[in-house]
Amino acid sequence: MNLLHGVPLSRFIGDLKSSIADDNIFNGAAALAFFLTLSIFPAMIFLMAVLPYLPVQQIDRAIMDVLRQALPSDAATLFADVVEEVTRERRGGLLSFGFVAALWAASSGMYAIMQQLNITYHVKEARSFVRARAVALGLTLLFGVLVVGAFSLIVTGGTIQDWIGDRFGTSDALLAAFSVFRWVMIVLALLLAFALIYYLAPNVEQKFAFITPGSVLATVLLLIASLGFSLYAARFGDYDATYGSIGAVILLMLWLYIAGLVILVGSEVNVLVEHYSPEGKAKGERVEGEAAAGNVRPLNRRAGVAGRPAGQAESTPAIVSGRDSRAH
Repeated sequence: MNLLHGVPLSRFIGDLKSSIADDNIFNGAAALAFFLTLSIFPAMIFLMAVLPYLPVQQIDRAIMDVLRQALPSDAATLFADVVEEVTRERRGGLLSFGFVAALWAASSGMYAIMQQLNITYHVKEARSFVRARAVALGLTLLFGVLVVGAFSLIVTGGTIQDWIGDRFGTSDALLAAFSVFRWVMIVLALLLAFALIYYLAPNVEQKFAFITPGSVLATVLLLIASLGFSLYAARFGDYDATYGSIGAVILLMLWLYIAGLVILVGSEVNVLVEHYSPEGKAKGERVEGEAAAGNVRPLNRRAGVAGRPAGQAESTPAIVSGRDSRAH
């Protein structure tokens, strides 16, 4: 497979399993779920405080329609309540001190993602606190712009659909075409979101790529996992009976855990694919040929595990088979 630079698929799967185990991404996803739970409501408050000032009508309804399809109904209701409360009227306070405070709180989730992605790259955070926080704030703002832009196009598409329907009649083909347009916009927005995360969040230097193996896999997994979990929660998971009034919060945290796990798996895939490339960085390197600050040595160099034919013995003690010898 050219994508894997000549590495057999079976070896890639084995290396991916080793990386997932060594980087302990299941615990990492749990940490992300916690921080994302704390930051997602400020993020919604920040976003919904801006929407009434935009010329696009019913964009909040479009966002909630997608959330209801992706999230279990109880978790989506939490968002609906916040949306109804915040967007009922334009509030200057939300766009002053509260606006800034919500943005800062929302960026905490992005900051946690940055730290976890550093683990997948086996690098330490060498950026100053101010710079790292600035990156987190920038990514949060980019996500806000991305969400607003994508859903503005979706709402505009719906307006065009209604206009065509009024003048030429509604047909199944027309409905199918705009349904496809809607999901194409969602997929493109997810791809761009993952591309921005994988480019800006980790403390490594790399070229921006809109399409990467990790972003494609993460987009597919997130869509499948979200719809699958929503169906499971609706048909089999009676969380209200188990957890009572906090059942919706538990559902939300589980969904955020899945989202965090998907982000980290996608990053692990990108790290391995780059490592397989003759021009790529090794694990532990911030830039090509230079280990990140604080790391003892680069790990899994191309001449090492990924580039070593199956069964060949290690030639130096600096290379370990398929995993980082450091304790995480």
